[in-house]
Amino acid sequence: MAKPKAEMGFREFVTLMAALTAMVAMSIDVILPALADIGNELSSGDPNDRQLTVTMFFLGLAVSQIVYGPLSDSFGRRFGIFLGLGIYMVGTAICLVSTDLSMLVAGRIVQGIGAAGPRIVANAIIRDRYEGRQMARVSSLVMMIFIVVPVFAPLLGQGLLLFMPWRGIFWFLALFAMIAFFWSFIRLDETLSAEDRNPFRVGPIFNSLREILRSRLAVGCTLAMGFVFASFLGFLSSSQQILGESYGLGEWFPITFSCLALVVGLSSAVNAALVVRFGMQRLSTIGILGITVASGLFALWSVTLGKPPLWAAILWLAVSIGGIGIIFGNLNAMAMEPLGHIAGIAAGAIGSVSSLMSSIFGTAIANQYDGTALPISIGFLGCSITALLLMHWATHDRVRRVR
Repeated sequence: MAKPKAEMGFREFVTLMAALTAMVAMSIDVILPALADIGNELSSGDPNDRQLTVTMFFLGLAVSQIVYGPLSDSFGRRFGIFLGLGIYMVGTAICLVSTDLSMLVAGRIVQGIGAAGPRIVANAIIRDRYEGRQMARVSSLVMMIFIVVPVFAPLLGQGLLLFMPWRGIFWFLALFAMIAFFWSFIRLDETLSAEDRNPFRVGPIFNSLREILRSRLAVGCTLAMGFVFASFLGFLSSSQQILGESYGLGEWFPITFSCLALVVGLSSAVNAALVVRFGMQRLSTIGILGITVASGLFALWSVTLGKPPLWAAILWLAVSIGGIGIIFGNLNAMAMEPLGHIAGIAAGAIGSVSSLMSSIFGTAIANQYDGTALPISIGFLGCSITALLLMHWATHDRVRRVR
């Protein structure tokens, strides 16, 4: 008789959820050191065109997330994960054979469509198993481990470029996707029982969407999350230009970016330790205020005294990106909290709207890059103020429920 499979423990569960979610971060951050090489080989136009390899990945991510939620609610969580990983592999193949920037961008869009599956379904699986502040704790732990990817991914990308051309990075992404596929296939049990599944019909889907739209907490936190991540995407898309070119870091860019990513991991760890005691709303407010103050001071310095020195730019980015580490897991958990009975479609809708917003506004912010960090700091400032107002609206008269 075959020995029964051992049940997945808490640590392995968190690690696997982080790995599935990290498909997004890995797909972006590992190619950042190669953007200059990609631009030189494939692009003959505006130097800012290289940013499309980042922002269009998020566009694919945004437009597809809404589909994975209903699919996982109808056919199970494992189905959604395997479907997404399969599509991701197709997009990676397109990137590998691309002969111009347009073809590479098309492959990146398909990659984004595929990466949406593991990301969204992982959120639904977490909601299947946990709720309330414990869900926020798990989300923060997932974020903490997930941040290890941005810490090492640029260094990994830089290391790969020492031995192979930039296409070798996409071979690595194919390997990462295969590992995630087989790990999930062997170890991850289905968390949505057959009796709890909803038929895949348009009517019930629209009913669920209407229920989401009636939730002030879900709508407000989703919009706030979109604006917060838009500012981060604006920086992410132009980070190699800001740090590598404007501040002349060159080959030191991956190390600097990794240190900034480590700040996000540390802030997420702090949030995981404190959220049960102080609550999601209070910590999110502190994080957004930190971004607002740091970005406002940096923008003021840039306008009145000229280009700030490197240490000031690093301090501004550390505070702002660290604030995002506190905010993102909390806002996602707050948006999901009243929607546990439709967790799959809720995760898809929340992820789709917030990603679409971040793709649109983040692209607009990144395209304002003019050789200085001023446009990005203004983007951080405007998005954080907007997010603060949205969160106040979402939680008005509902403090007890959020806390």
